Amino acid sequence: MSTWSTQYTFTPFALSTTDSLPDLAIINLSEWGMVTLVGPDSKSYLQGQLTCDVVSLTADKSTFAGHCDAKGKLRSIMRIFHYQNGYGFVQRQSVMASQLPELKKYAVFSKTEITQTTAVILGLTGTQAQTMIDRHFSGDADVRHNDNTTVVKVDNERWLIITTEEQADAVITTLAPDAIYTTDALWNLYDIKAALPRIDNTTELEFIPQAVNLQAVDGISFKKGCYTGQETVARAKYRGINKRAMYIVTGAATQCPQASDALERSVGENWRKGGTVICGYHYADDQAIALVVLPNDLDDDSQFRFATTPDALWHKLDLPYDLNAE
Repeated sequence: MSTWSTQYTFTPFALSTTDSLPDLAIINLSEWGMVTLVGPDSKSYLQGQLTCDVVSLTADKSTFAGHCDAKGKLRSIMRIFHYQNGYGFVQRQSVMASQLPELKKYAVFSKTEITQTTAVILGLTGTQAQTMIDRHFSGDADVRHNDNTTVVKVDNERWLIITTEEQADAVITTLAPDAIYTTDALWNLYDIKAALPRIDNTTELEFIPQAVNLQAVDGISFKKGCYTGQETVARAKYRGINKRAMYIVTGAATQCPQASDALERSVGENWRKGGTVICGYHYADDQAIALVVLPNDLDDDSQFRFATTPDALWHKLDLPYDLNAE
């Protein structure tokens, strides 16, 4: 874990289900990492590796993307954008050791250098986040840069801040000196409410992109050319072979659901494995919320539970987007 900060301490921020989210928070996203690709072949190389259309990605935008194996199973999900003289993407630290060697495997034949950076990644969240970004970064693009920092818009209340270890404290002092300083649990809560997919090492190579709703957050292009795993991803769309999707579920809990935890579903009077946790958040009043991959044909009133707490029943919440939208 990074120990770059000498001026700020990031501590868990307790929220109950009835509390409002902080108006402004700085989050130490130490569980996320940054990778760069530099070189004249970087665009074409990524185009043949990722699910998104890298060619059409403009300098003022970012996009979700998936990196699959040949069978179409996800190694990682990342947010990619133009960065310095090439591209950068942010993904979970836990997949770096296994995913990066696979991404680099064929790079020897291309003029691109793939590097895991030591960049500090922070999150700026809350109703005041946009105002603070606009105050300190010129323009109105979703991706903005200054001499030592890049900021990337996630949604109306969230920005990624990417800077150096040497500049991180100064960036915080300038950008949000009066913010709450907290851990990435708050970022997880935002991701869950927005139903944004991710892959950790415990869920790596388990799901095809559509099983975690990557198409619903514009992370898949069905019009671009071939890429690793493309045949499976295309079949899932055009032949209907995908039988799973990611949902938001909530219920009573004494601890936070973790990636890869198994959720059971009710079948008559019996229970059987129903899904796999992608990300969870535990509220201070012993409620929890999680993203879980489930069969996509379950009734909306289906009940769920964790085997460790069989008396606590969970249920689905509405997604913030339409899974069937084109």
